[in-house]
Amino acid sequence: MRDDMQPETRQEQVDRSLNELLQELRVAQAGVQILFGFLLSITFTDVYQERTGGFERGTHLVAVLFAVAAVCLLTAPVAWHRLAFRCGQRPRIMHQANRTTVAGLVCLAGSLAAALLLIAEMVLGGVWAFVLAGVPTALIGVVWFVVPGRWPRSRVNLR
Repeated sequence: MRDDMQPETRQEQVDRSLNELLQELRVAQAGVQILFGFLLSITFTDVYQERTGGFERGTHLVAVLFAVAAVCLLTAPVAWHRLAFRCGQRPRIMHQANRTTVAGLVCLAGSLAAALLLIAEMVLGGVWAFVLAGVPTALIGVVWFVVPGRWPRSRVNLR
């Protein structure tokens, strides 16, 4: 609702929703960029070079690939907004941005899971590495995807 207590117009609703999404993306992008920087930097450490085998390097590569995908998917709506916001494309941007944002969050969760597994393997190894990485990964899945998936859906549709 606007300050004058009139219902939002369709265009106002789309504009507000897009602005809220872009704000949310700023938070997610910062996190994924920090994770990506960490994943890139560890490859140049002596400990990584000396102590990692095929499993750790493969897990690291998976984490990096998921992080790259997350960066791509989470920054796409920003690029679309910048390139097409004055072309009457905001409803289309919102529709696609919702999809890429969720896909980006899935990739971010995958990167976090792989990074946790890599670190747990380096510290503990064996089955405990999978347990230590699996518990927070499950928590991410539940909190990010299961909980909001159980909320009742609004009748508002921004597609």
